[in-house]
Amino acid sequence: MGFVDAIKVCFSKYVGFEGRATRSEYWWWALFMLLLAVVLSVVVGETAANLVFLGLLLPSLAVGARRLHDIGKSGWWQLVNFIPLIGLILLIYWAVQPSEGDNQHGPSPSN
Repeated sequence: MGFVDAIKVCFSKYVGFEGRATRSEYWWWALFMLLLAVVLSVVVGETAANLVFLGLLLPSLAVGARRLHDIGKSGWWQLVNFIPLIGLILLIYWAVQPSEGDNQHGPSPSN
């Protein structure tokens, strides 16, 4: 899955917390958010950038939950991010793991 395809999928599943997301879909979305943060902060300022990110919070949580589903974990594990540093490290570790194959969240997605 390429950059544009991943962004389209994330927007089409704006609040879709069910199903699974491939590693490429998750990481392309993360890159999109990073690039958007840099561009918006420079061009329109912090306040406008924060408003855009508030609007993109749900699709970000949804793709994170679907990524966790892909490795057989509940999307609620995203709450571990509230543990400073350790939570972030754990989520990054899980995000780079390969798909576990068919599981309770559905068939293995194609890369």
